[in-house]
Amino acid sequence: MPRRLDPAAPDLSGLVRPGDHVLWGQVTGEPPSLVEALVAQRAALGPLSVFLGTGLGCALRPEHADQIRMQGLGGLGTTRALANAGVLEVLPLHGGQVGRLLASGRIRCDVALLMLSPAGPDGTHSLGCAVDYMDAAIGAARTVIAEVSPRIPFTFGHDAMPASRLDAVLETDRAPYAAPPPRIGAAGRAIARHVAAFVADGSTIQIGLGELPEAILDGLAGHRDLGLHSGILGDAAMRLIECGVLTNARKPIDAGCSVTTTLIGSERLYAFAHRNPAVLLRPCGYTHADAVLGQLPNLVAVNTALEVDLTGQVNAEQAGRTILGGIGGQADFARAASRSPGGCSIIALPAAASTGASRIVARLSGPVTTPRADVDLVVTEHGSADLRGCGLTERRRRLIAIAAPEVREGLERATQEEGVG
Repeated sequence: MPRRLDPAAPDLSGLVRPGDHVLWGQVTGEPPSLVEALVAQRAALGPLSVFLGTGLGCALRPEHADQIRMQGLGGLGTTRALANAGVLEVLPLHGGQVGRLLASGRIRCDVALLMLSPAGPDGTHSLGCAVDYMDAAIGAARTVIAEVSPRIPFTFGHDAMPASRLDAVLETDRAPYAAPPPRIGAAGRAIARHVAAFVADGSTIQIGLGELPEAILDGLAGHRDLGLHSGILGDAAMRLIECGVLTNARKPIDAGCSVTTTLIGSERLYAFAHRNPAVLLRPCGYTHADAVLGQLPNLVAVNTALEVDLTGQVNAEQAGRTILGGIGGQADFARAASRSPGGCSIIALPAAASTGASRIVARLSGPVTTPRADVDLVVTEHGSADLRGCGLTERRRRLIAIAAPEVREGLERATQEEGVG
């Protein structure tokens, strides 16, 4: 039987040892009470190492590097503050790589912290709102500790968690982290209209979370028989399921089911997914796998970026020395979509950042997240640049045409001076 932890004062001694590598679920898979306990007890338990994906919780702060060595996938969510404080060592990995590296031991996991649903009639738990790479973490871990809350939905699509695999359980009433609805502006709605023109009925969509993805999904309400195979499923996708647009009827695999690895949104979304057989949460070793994505015709991948250069290269990670994002699943899905029969890879972004700086640039200020060969279309509020079959000179012309009008002349001048394209 697993050890029962005191909800008022969960003691992790004997479960977490000095030198351990600890890993917990991303975003809505983060067990908040367990992470808070780990941070509070770090002096007694440590030194420790932790591996971080996208964060929504704020328990881990830069000053906790006194006992906790932090590694992670980038400046994603609340981990951005850790990265830019210089306490997070960034591992530049594709989303689909993490599970394999855990299974091989190249990313070490001694202790896995889980956020689980209550047990079902057969006594097994669900990973709830986020599966991601936690199946591989569980397989690698010496110790598995679960926070179990009645506010976590029981979801399908992944292996259930038997109580016998748990070394300790903390029962709480904590809700999964929620994402507030984004405020969609005129630029977002204009971008959504341009993207919708490239999505045919029957397409399978991959898309992220935030203002642009929300606007784009809302803009697909007039389509028919769309499918979803994505790293994230949020409220906008739920609304398309409810109104009969996202039917998944034409997918050759997982027909009739929306497939994701993470739910992020409102409490209504989590209630919608509870014991819903039409929503499957699968590990990223499935959702991001080349062999799986290669079975999806008409796959349309829609991703965002910090900037795109005039050859079509994409930076979604870093502006100068400031870390603002990560690789995630963008490159996995972009390449698959660009090769999918009838599909396409789309990068959608506002023409200008909130600072006013152009996001269509002559030269990237950070790394190449997605290579230009895997980008079919770039879309801003000023239109779309279809790069398929285009040489560098034509790419430059088309991308300048969708930049903010006030920077187009400067971009043209810069390319002539520097010989870009």
